[in-house]
Amino acid sequence: MKNNHSTIFTDGSSRGNPGPGGWACVVVKEEGGGKVERGDGKTRGVVELGGHEKMTTNNRMELSAALNGIMNIEVGSTVTVFTDSSYVINGITKWIHGWKRNGWITKTKDEVLNRDLWEKIDAAAAGKKITWKYVGGHVGIVGNERCDHIATDFADGNKVDLYSGLLANYDLPNIMDISFDESKMAEKKSDSSRSRAKAYSYVSSVGGVIETHHTWAECEKRVKGAKGAKYRKSLSLGDEAEIIKEFGTL
Repeated sequence: MKNNHSTIFTDGSSRGNPGPGGWACVVVKEEGGGKVERGDGKTRGVVELGGHEKMTTNNRMELSAALNGIMNIEVGSTVTVFTDSSYVINGITKWIHGWKRNGWITKTKDEVLNRDLWEKIDAAAAGKKITWKYVGGHVGIVGNERCDHIATDFADGNKVDLYSGLLANYDLPNIMDISFDESKMAEKKSDSSRSRAKAYSYVSSVGGVIETHHTWAECEKRVKGAKGAKYRKSLSLGDEAEIIKEFGTL
């Protein structure tokens, strides 16, 4: 009996929420025997998958990526799915059990969003031993970065060349490396901390004219719909000055 293991990386993207969207997954299959064997008698193949929807949401694209990935795996296989979507992981490992018991109604008595995709994922997972693992997005993890590239290209309506073949011939032979870039992780944490911090002011630039605003509502009113507008939250008087300086040199 075969004891095959597959690894799947997934990502989804939407330009607007809702808006044009794309999904992507990279499936790395490991099987016994084959034309190109490793020292342990296993061979690996890679399949890239992706798709586009004209009007969708980011969560639907994340779910579509996971669904198409596990649909590509044979029953009886063990699978590890890497995703940067906590929504997908929590939904399939925790929330779905209660949803099914309650007739797909949430604790707040609402219908479960994206029920159609959740049901398809649940069915596709049957007979497969799946481990769901979270990975940070945009921190240099090879598989996640490749999926992000494919998904955003599909969301933007670009032509995408998808690979299918041996890992040995793949442009990203280190696809299984899930180490991350610590500098990117630190930058992401800094951005997250900044987004939660209380604003000192908001700086906007429209047509090369820079203004500061006490509230986001004032800033939004100025930049909304303005072509080439730039804006950023400042956290202090010094930060405000730095943003003004930066906008003035762009």
